[in-house]
Amino acid sequence: MQIRLFTIPNLLTLSNLLCGALGAVAALFFDNLTWAFGLMAGSVVFDFFDGFVARWLGQSGRLGVELDSLADDISFGFLPAAVLFVLFGRMPGSAWLPGWTGLLLFVYAACAALRLAKFNIDDSQHSEFCGLPSPGAALFCASLGLLAEQQGLLLPREAVLAVGLVAGLLMISPVRMFSFKFAGFGWRGNELRYSFAGFSVVSLAALGGWAVPFIIVCYVAVSAVRWCFRRQSRNLPE
Repeated sequence: MQIRLFTIPNLLTLSNLLCGALGAVAALFFDNLTWAFGLMAGSVVFDFFDGFVARWLGQSGRLGVELDSLADDISFGFLPAAVLFVLFGRMPGSAWLPGWTGLLLFVYAACAALRLAKFNIDDSQHSEFCGLPSPGAALFCASLGLLAEQQGLLLPREAVLAVGLVAGLLMISPVRMFSFKFAGFGWRGNELRYSFAGFSVVSLAALGGWAVPFIIVCYVAVSAVRWCFRRQSRNLPE
């Protein structure tokens, strides 16, 4: 069987991977979390368009699916863990928390790998997600590095460690989170998607860079409340 490696969708996916790898270099070797965030944003753009272009050109296949997960684990697994690790080193420490505990932040990358592997075999995630999507979790983590570098955000090391562990656990949690995959462009059936998209635009205009973590926290909160209500309604007696 002949397998085409260098299709346009695959090149977009590889661009996602390269952005993620260069972002990790920017964080770990150049200590530049602004570049790391910018390169992660590039990964998000390439990650969005590779699937879109694959469907448009009729070039979807198993190779693209596997390559996409490998790229995402670099860009949305290892890169955000690297950003948090550098951020941990910059923040004020405490006597009871030794510096080596920052290495625990790379558990985040392991959680991202589990999240991506589960997504590939879980047929229930076509219209919604099970757990926090890895790009959202990654942008949240990387935005903290950007805000620390550009806006002077200060967090205790305990908080940085907690962010990494909680974000990792959210990715592999059973909480069902709504997706932005539109079945059509009409309002009916897309009320939540359009409303949240409008809320996000307003937040970005009002808060600038601070809007990124705010929007993702709101996304998790809205999804969790929605999931709880749906579970409760299914358990109500008829």
